[in-house]
Amino acid sequence: MRMNRRSFLQLATLAGGGMALRLYHLPALDAQEKLPELTPQAFVHIAPDGTTTIMARASESGQGMRNMLPMLIAEEFDVDWKSVRVQQADLDESRYGRQFSGGSMNTPLGWDPMRRVGAAARQLLIATAAERWNLPASACTTAHGRVLHKASGRSASYGELATDAASRKAPALDSVALKDPGEYRIIGHSTQGVDIPAITTGKPLFGIDVQLPGMLYASIQKAPVFAGTVKSANLDEIRRMPGIRHVFVIEGTIRPSAFTPWEPGMEPGIAIVADTWWQAQTARSQLKVDWDLGPAASQSSEGFRQRAKELLAQPPGNTVRAYGNVESSLHAAAKVVQATYEYPFIAHMTMEAQGATAHWKDGRMEMWSTSTQPENGRELVAQTLGIDKSVITTHMIRSGGSFGRRLQNDYLVEAAWIAKRVDAPVKLLWSREDDISHDGLRPGGTMGLTGGLDAQGRLTHWRQHFITFGENHHLASGGGIGADSYPAGFVPAYAMYTSAQPLMLRTGALRAPGDNAYCWVAQSFLDEMAFASGRDPLEFQLELLGNQRVPWTVGQPDAVGDHEPTGPSVLVPERFKGVLQLVAEKSGWATRKKQPGRGMGIAAWFCHLGYFAEVADVSVDKDNNVTVHNVWAAGDIGSQIINPRAAENMVQGGIMDGMSALGQEITLANGRIEQSNFHNHPILRMRQTPKIEVFWNRTHYAPTGLGEPSLPPVLPAVTNAIFAATGRRVRTLPLQRSGFNWA
Repeated sequence: MRMNRRSFLQLATLAGGGMALRLYHLPALDAQEKLPELTPQAFVHIAPDGTTTIMARASESGQGMRNMLPMLIAEEFDVDWKSVRVQQADLDESRYGRQFSGGSMNTPLGWDPMRRVGAAARQLLIATAAERWNLPASACTTAHGRVLHKASGRSASYGELATDAASRKAPALDSVALKDPGEYRIIGHSTQGVDIPAITTGKPLFGIDVQLPGMLYASIQKAPVFAGTVKSANLDEIRRMPGIRHVFVIEGTIRPSAFTPWEPGMEPGIAIVADTWWQAQTARSQLKVDWDLGPAASQSSEGFRQRAKELLAQPPGNTVRAYGNVESSLHAAAKVVQATYEYPFIAHMTMEAQGATAHWKDGRMEMWSTSTQPENGRELVAQTLGIDKSVITTHMIRSGGSFGRRLQNDYLVEAAWIAKRVDAPVKLLWSREDDISHDGLRPGGTMGLTGGLDAQGRLTHWRQHFITFGENHHLASGGGIGADSYPAGFVPAYAMYTSAQPLMLRTGALRAPGDNAYCWVAQSFLDEMAFASGRDPLEFQLELLGNQRVPWTVGQPDAVGDHEPTGPSVLVPERFKGVLQLVAEKSGWATRKKQPGRGMGIAAWFCHLGYFAEVADVSVDKDNNVTVHNVWAAGDIGSQIINPRAAENMVQGGIMDGMSALGQEITLANGRIEQSNFHNHPILRMRQTPKIEVFWNRTHYAPTGLGEPSLPPVLPAVTNAIFAATGRRVRTLPLQRSGFNWA
């Protein structure tokens, strides 16, 4: 089984009709690039006592990759999970294949090759035992970490055979036999997270916990406006403060423009290196900097909002997809509905703020990285510092959350840049305020929609004008939209347009990138159309899904900065319908009661190869306080739930994360981000958390991931429920901007 970045790209395009391809920008690939061959010896190590160490190849930021991928290997290796020890691999894609965590792709990318790695390791041990016993390998079996020859009663532990087995040539991975799912003893059974004991007892585990002899601490003061540069500062005064070792002006490489790329470079600023982080932060507080704020200082949320209104009234700048002559035929609709939806910029709010540790010594760079794209990080460091990537060693450290933030590597480059100028290991830590004001934000957007119904109340027309950010066809990272964005292909006449306004700000992927906003818009407007037709929203959408009119596009360019083509869209209507029908059954949708101030809303979505439908039960009191009482979720992620308890936890976390977005926004005034911490960019509190029930619709498709797909439907499920309870539509997020209280 060969896997490299090229084959990763081919698979990643399947995630949400090309969404992963658009949002995770991987290095350019040489046509002659050598494909790495995965071997069991790279992943499996056996001690004489039979203890099995399995290497976890992917970075871990809370998705459970450090459990899930080794579980796949251990199952086919035929050992007991209690005898397995998991060890995090360092970055070495020639040995481990693509070491990436994002886009919910580790499950679909790992499902087959990791099981085959385990099966090949098992085959090595069988071959070793068979040779010792002078028997054919086909006469031997395995169980619980032992090779058995049942006819003679002979057996040998894996530990007894390990040394000889390690020197054997491994079988080709595509030649090994895999277990029948009915034989699984690990896959499909809940296992505790391998890091849980360390987390619950407070042991060092995360990037912030890295400690090295002689280590110094760094903090960076950046301009209050994106990419502002230093004109002058009281650096000599800062250098005299207690514990301060070094103070540098970072000239930076970013030049503000209407389009800011995915990895725009280093922001300018002032780096302070001290004996302790507290000393570095204390010195920061005494900095007096005269900044050249540059052109980004003219930006404001009010300006963005006003420009969006102007663009909506003008002809669109770009056609993403159009068929059925929607512009000329809307007048034939029996009923036309129009609405404008607006959603804000929001920040990632990872529990662990950004940071990294680096050490430059004897011409080599050693890094301790929490990046979820560590190979991209290594290449970016090499490019920025002017060194060869072969002299960089990257240790992959668990992070306290990513949600897409650690796909970008700005903090890693900063740590390496400082370390190259300091004769000691350096740990760079961002403050919470840094993390918000210099985040790769989820870009906001405005959607103008027009829908048409025929006399029977069927959806006949859909026109969508998306106002986003960027310049011409070059849209801000996370600000593009795919040609197959639902309900494209299911409406007889359809048009998707985009127009862009300039943005001098770093943006990026947030959990369920793009879909975390587009689902809210599309499923809310579908609910509006169902209401206008006088029909039940579930019935309305099931009919739509059963009426695919136009083949989905393959390889059609979409509105993204680099014009990479989308991959083949793989939405299967029956799977979409299946989760809707299951969640309706489990929530009692058909028998829901209509009562003042309380209602239920339903929504569904397909993204990152997963299907989820959710129903929210919501009440709104006389003071417009919103309470979500219950959420039912039905998911289809294929034939196998690898770690059931972790899967349920992942769904619950996605729903809670999505509900946080109902109350979050980032605003700008004079180029400055106005929010600074959890008090004004809050996450969901325990008192706001509803009862969440999770159900699975098993299908015959290969297993897919869970990081993203449960999040998007909860936003429209809640806002549709608010409409059911009050008769008032939520067309602007956060809820506070639509007249509701969410706290």
